Amino acid sequence: MTPQFHPFPVNSRFEDPVVFLEFRYSKRAILFDLGDIAALAERKILRISDVFVSHMHMDHLYGFDRMLRILLGRPRRVRLYGPNGLVDAIGHKLAAYSWNLAPRVPGNLTFVVTETGEDGRCVRAEFALADRFEKSHVQAFRLSGDVVHEDATFTVRRASLDHYIPCVAYAFQERIHLNVFKNRLEALGLGTGPWLNRLKDAVLSGAPDDHLVHAAWKTPTGREERDIPLGLLKRDCLKFEPGQKIAYVTDAVYSDENQHRIVELARDADTLFIETAFATEDAALAMDRGHLTAGQAGDLARRAGVRRAVALHISSRYVDREADILAQFHAAHADIGATHGTA
Repeated sequence: MTPQFHPFPVNSRFEDPVVFLEFRYSKRAILFDLGDIAALAERKILRISDVFVSHMHMDHLYGFDRMLRILLGRPRRVRLYGPNGLVDAIGHKLAAYSWNLAPRVPGNLTFVVTETGEDGRCVRAEFALADRFEKSHVQAFRLSGDVVHEDATFTVRRASLDHYIPCVAYAFQERIHLNVFKNRLEALGLGTGPWLNRLKDAVLSGAPDDHLVHAAWKTPTGREERDIPLGLLKRDCLKFEPGQKIAYVTDAVYSDENQHRIVELARDADTLFIETAFATEDAALAMDRGHLTAGQAGDLARRAGVRRAVALHISSRYVDREADILAQFHAAHADIGATHGTA
């Protein structure tokens, strides 16, 4: 399977936990958490359409100002999701600046902010440059299940965790993965090009088999175009596979309830990004600070059956013990030594 999405941590393991998920074949990306994003190139920040915030501690929301500065003056509409209080938090950040010159700024940058509670109650509000970022279009609603975002390509689910304040973990799920057999395209006399994105969009949107897909591609002598029935392309050129699943978990007490929710959310994920804040032997300190140890995080990854586990958010007290912390984490994930990660 050729992945359609490429997730990677923005910072080192000792810095703010931020995961950038890039769409390989379109100029779009999403973020998990919004701490320090100085390492992200401007062109990547310009692709961000959605941001999923775990909670409002500074190292998870500090980067909003950089994103605002780069997007300002561009016609962008960015969605942010997070726990209760996120609407007011973003409103306060925007209110810290003077917007008297807003009518002269091109574009109408708009933030659509949705906060979700454990009980399913949600509040959504908009902050638009044209309104000097005053809060507007406020609406209250209830979640249907645990899905906070969905479109034709993917869904994002949430789980409420306890960090001595509400904290949200997320799971990104590609709806279905489509592989294109290029040799079969060639057998039909077709070439590759951006039209393959239209083909995938037609499939994901449920277009009928008699829908005509406009194929256009470059040739050594110029350009060719044809209209092809969707049903023919589905039958001869596409392979349908389960989509990618990516989970993101950070800042959680190692309680029974948190363990259950993390394992269920991350179940069978292709990649789990998870905090490994403290060494296994410092479990009491981790509990006091509301974090996981490396061993606990690795064990949760093992119990969830994830294929790949990536350690994040190691406390700076271990800056000279990175290899040791990672060894504890991977030993627990692989169930080497002991169930809870003691090496």
